[in-house]
Amino acid sequence: MSEKATHLTKEGLAKIEAELEERKSQKRMEIAEKIKVAIAFGDISENSEYDEAKKEQAENEARIADLEEKLLNVVIIDEGSIDLNKVGLGAKIILRDMEDDTEEEYYLVGSSEANPMEGKISNESPVGAAIIGRAKGDIVKVSTPSGTLEYKIVDIAK
Repeated sequence: MSEKATHLTKEGLAKIEAELEERKSQKRMEIAEKIKVAIAFGDISENSEYDEAKKEQAENEARIADLEEKLLNVVIIDEGSIDLNKVGLGAKIILRDMEDDTEEEYYLVGSSEANPMEGKISNESPVGAAIIGRAKGDIVKVSTPSGTLEYKIVDIAK
């Protein structure tokens, strides 16, 4: 068990709680039914349906344990107390790529909620780590596998 805090927005917390509830109730019952049906086929030593159901059960239980651990160490990002003078968790940040002069909007969240396709980046990602604590107007350098990128922090909002 880790002691690492899980930073979540209220929306992120609700998603984790909903997934946990669904896995503990509906998913567990579905898997138990699959196991019951597989056992009814007879000899479980060479029963692929049984093996598959037991594997699914183990994966579900591992995910439940992971979600429960996250909830033990949850820290809610209070969007009402976001300091707009510096980049912090819960802030929306507009960054200008200094190379091609394009702008991107990101929402800085904890790693459990990160989803770059939705514009949600983690404070632990290369860009997130580079901008956290920085101010509007700052130019930051971000080391990536493809090289160093430069961004200007154009705006910080809620």
